[in-house]
Amino acid sequence: MKTERKINPDHWRLKITDRLSVLTLDDDAASNSRDTVDLDQTKLGRLSRMDALQAQSMNQAIAVRRNQERQRLKAALKRIEDDEFGYCSMCGDPIAIKRLELDPSTVNCIGCSR
Repeated sequence: MKTERKINPDHWRLKITDRLSVLTLDDDAASNSRDTVDLDQTKLGRLSRMDALQAQSMNQAIAVRRNQERQRLKAALKRIEDDEFGYCSMCGDPIAIKRLELDPSTVNCIGCSR
């Protein structure tokens, strides 16, 4: 059941859009680290190729996590527009402000997250 409390949507919208901008900048900076690794043995030794393949794999995994975070943040923006932001999706109680500050995309209060 929702209890009334005042959440400044502009504060949260700005915080979320700033984080989305950082994710985009991080994607742009790391774009070439996800490119196909050249396996030409005349250019790189075997260990260097293995290191490059491992780095490529890690960077691809990081990109997946960034995309997941981006989707959660966009969903949070939608909740702001729908006046649902800051309330637990399970019980409807307010989510602690400190919890939202750590992760504005969170959808559950601490009690329902357990």
